[in-house]
Amino acid sequence: MKTQNYSNHKKYYAPHHFIFLPILAGLQVLGFWKYFTDNENTLVWLLFSVIIFLILYLTVMLRQHYALGNQNRIIRLEFQQRYFEIFGERSDEVSEQLSFSQIAALRFAYDEEFKTLLAEALNKDVSGNEIKKSITDWRPDYHRV
Repeated sequence: MKTQNYSNHKKYYAPHHFIFLPILAGLQVLGFWKYFTDNENTLVWLLFSVIIFLILYLTVMLRQHYALGNQNRIIRLEFQQRYFEIFGERSDEVSEQLSFSQIAALRFAYDEEFKTLLAEALNKDVSGNEIKKSITDWRPDYHRV
């Protein structure tokens, strides 16, 4: 397995991202093209395009909504557990001061760097993306949705 870092930490699901969605996008383009070029069946192609768009929209939104909602809850729980293990106290006050993107970014840092980056996030309000970019020893997460 490749070593994970900032430039390769995103994960794609090939059947969804590279087959199903491109086919739907192609059908959407076909529907619009036919709508403007087939004057006899304009209404049919408009209906076709609307239906394909709704399927495409529903597919993307539902897949993302359920998976990311669950993943976000788990990331918050991981932060609370890790904070308790490192500092020996609850993270309620700290987690209220951080945005979700900051909490999500901090999980890629090992413990010593986690402490430094957490202090920086709290004191300087560094964005999650900047936290990820400043991690020197990347702690991989190969189990992302």
